[in-house]
Amino acid sequence: MNDISEIQDIYPYKTNFIELGDNKYHYVDEGEGDPIVMVHGNPTWSFYYRNLINEFSKTNRVIAVDHMGCGLSDKPQDYNYTLKNHIKNLTKLVARLQLQKITLVVHDWGGAIGMGFAVHNPKLIKRIVILNSGAYAMNHVPARIALCKIPWLGEKLVRGLNAFAGPATFMTTLKKLSKKVKKGYLLPYNNYKNRIAVARFVKDIPLGPEHTSYEDLLEIEHGLWLFRETPITLIWGMRDWCFNYKFLDKWITYYPHAEVHRLDAGHYVLEDAGNEVIDYMQQFFKKNPIK
Repeated sequence: MNDISEIQDIYPYKTNFIELGDNKYHYVDEGEGDPIVMVHGNPTWSFYYRNLINEFSKTNRVIAVDHMGCGLSDKPQDYNYTLKNHIKNLTKLVARLQLQKITLVVHDWGGAIGMGFAVHNPKLIKRIVILNSGAYAMNHVPARIALCKIPWLGEKLVRGLNAFAGPATFMTTLKKLSKKVKKGYLLPYNNYKNRIAVARFVKDIPLGPEHTSYEDLLEIEHGLWLFRETPITLIWGMRDWCFNYKFLDKWITYYPHAEVHRLDAGHYVLEDAGNEVIDYMQQFFKKNPIK
């Protein structure tokens, strides 16, 4: 596990783990009340949600996971880092903690993982907060991400040169991150071995039927209709070059009833417009109390 003493003042949470086979799976568990489960994407970790954890743990039990290979979870080198396995891990954690009446919060590839869990457990989901993310098939990724998917080049770029997690600290926001916040994002991915999941997440983006995770993603997409009557809010950074407005528009086709908020923010919307996101979430929760 990485030493987090340097960022303890901005990430002051108790470390919690469950054993998944031979590996430890880390999660934050703060506060009491109806659970809010926060699911991160790539190349972040539960650190991304720190300000939401601080705010909503005052009124709720907040669970923020670190996917296997990410954050403070173990980083096995021989693990099968696929969408299906990330969903299984999240499902096992929710079952272990016996969570019910869940408010689900997703961002980036956490959209597919979180909604993958949700479509298999719809009765557990009471509200959904969707930040810049996707959970459906798309046939295009930005050129800079496509470059990292090239088999012989991707490993060198993402793992060797840190050309994914590193640039993410300045290419995903409009506001400049502080040195400490940058350190927080990069701390779990500080060497070649520790960046394995970052590389595998990129590799696991399915762009066609031949990809291992394509059918799993289609199954999630086909299950999105289950939440047509579930309270949903879409809070979107409109200056996101990756999960851009086309992703938002597709979410709206699935959830025309959703409350939509468009913000002048980048992909890391919680860094650029965290207070606004918190305000919108509080209003959304007030209008849609859990019964």
